[in-house]
Amino acid sequence: MTIRQLSVFLENKTGYLNQVLAVLATNNINIVALTVADTSDYGILRAIVSDPEKALNALRAEQYSVRIHDILSIEMDAAPGTMSHILDLFTAADICIEYVYAFSFGSKSILILRTDNSEKSMAVIKKNNLKSITEAELK
Repeated sequence: MTIRQLSVFLENKTGYLNQVLAVLATNNINIVALTVADTSDYGILRAIVSDPEKALNALRAEQYSVRIHDILSIEMDAAPGTMSHILDLFTAADICIEYVYAFSFGSKSILILRTDNSEKSMAVIKKNNLKSITEAELK
């Protein structure tokens, strides 16, 4: 099971992140999780939001470079070593993890992954009885 994530290209300048957040707020879009990877010149904001399509349209209307990507979401125990164990399963299957982040949602701990092979990754999730989280569960 995949969920949709926004990826927004941002210049690394004062206030640019807040401008994106203001567009989302103005359009009544809730941010469930957010991470920013940056370099000296630009950043990529990755966000899971309450309405990805509405967010995409609102941000594009304001001339932001934004895309929606399908990513993997897995519920995990909030215990030491859980994330390491899950990532070991992907490593053992020779799957490269492009990026990962985690967050809590209510009583759930959620692991977000983007890998180099979604089909193979889904097989690892199924084989190891990992619980995928749906977008509906994050609203």
